[in-house]
Amino acid sequence: MANHSATKKDVRQSATRNERNRYYGKTTRNAIRDLKASDKAAAADQLPKVVSMIDKLAKRGTIHKNKAANLKSKLAKRMNALAK
Repeated sequence: MANHSATKKDVRQSATRNERNRYYGKTTRNAIRDLKASDKAAAADQLPKVVSMIDKLAKRGTIHKNKAANLKSKLAKRMNALAK
């Protein structure tokens, strides 16, 4: 641990951001899990909210934008399969 005050502050900020990113990531993963487990009617209502959560993770840099695109694509494909 460095003795510079700026470095100490950076460590504090990093820990806070890490905790926040873990919370948002876990919340989104749970939402995706619940969406996959739900029936067709509930899934149609939940999909826009879950897609929004994924987009926010990518915007924050918590996940890569390509991973976000892949997740959204897989969810949309699953919802379209339910519609048939």
